[in-house]
Amino acid sequence: MVDPPESSRQVLICQSRSCCKQGAAAVLAAFQTLSVTEVTVIPSGCLGQCGNGPMVLVTPEEIWYYGVQAGEVPAVVERHLQGGRPVQSMLYPKYHQS
Repeated sequence: MVDPPESSRQVLICQSRSCCKQGAAAVLAAFQTLSVTEVTVIPSGCLGQCGNGPMVLVTPEEIWYYGVQAGEVPAVVERHLQGGRPVQSMLYPKYHQS
């Protein structure tokens, strides 16, 4: 049996203690229910941005979202993953200057 090809895009959702205290498990579940073709959703270890989470990182674009709540996930999926436009109001300012 041949494994399917890996997706070109990945969404990493931090599942570290700090992010989980802020609702990261619900964010991960929301991304998993809204599947997008050629995008793999991955629970990740600490992304090194403790206190700013839940953190979401979209690769290979290196787009960082911070303080993401489960109710905001549909906007990220529709606008960014499907529409190609990152959600400006949710971008992590440490890596994305306006």
